[in-house]
Amino acid sequence: MVEPRVIKFDTRRELELQLRACIDAARAGLDLFDPDFSVYPLGSLEVDTLLRAFLARGGRLRLALHETAHIERHSPRFLRLLRDYSHMCECRQTPRGLRQLTDSFCIGDERDIVRRFHSDHLRGEASFGELAAIELPRHRFNAIWVESRITLQPTIAGL
Repeated sequence: MVEPRVIKFDTRRELELQLRACIDAARAGLDLFDPDFSVYPLGSLEVDTLLRAFLARGGRLRLALHETAHIERHSPRFLRLLRDYSHMCECRQTPRGLRQLTDSFCIGDERDIVRRFHSDHLRGEASFGELAAIELPRHRFNAIWVESRITLQPTIAGL
């Protein structure tokens, strides 16, 4: 068994490194929440490759956000991934009543988490195998998910 570990970060490079590690370690589920995902490298080749491998293994991706504009404008790879794996991915947009939520996190397999304490800042921590670190964000994500509506759906004309 691998010892739980917590890694603190405060730069974009460190955030991206921990996010890639979380995605790479996930086998069954990835739950992500961020107001707009402008800091997440969802459109990068490296993250696209990791997400495609995760989905090809049968993983499920759930993404919740306040605003879709950044993804729609800057992440064509991610939009193609949503189209290609529409049966394994779901994106939901929060209602106005939840737009004050400003944290940001990625939960992998109910075991690992990469979390920024506030979406306006890069400071955060990644916890791998530390189940206590997942408990509150998991409950938050599930509550956000239930209240949100489906968005970023592929259409016949594309996205």
